[in-house]
Amino acid sequence: MKAEELKTKTIDELNKILLDVRKDQMNLRFELANGQLDKSHKIREARRTVARIKTIITQKTNEAKAA
Repeated sequence: MKAEELKTKTIDELNKILLDVRKDQMNLRFELANGQLDKSHKIREARRTVARIKTIITQKTNEAKAA
């Protein structure tokens, strides 16, 4: 998911997306352990998406505190 798309979402929506991405990330790790994962780059993408979402959540909470 692109950062521009995430910036338009509210904090509650971001938390829901974060939960979904974390579940996907866990499933990808299970598939990797079982040898069923064909596209190993998906793990890296999920990890980076989690970091991207967390960064935007932090930015939004800091903006709310400053206002």
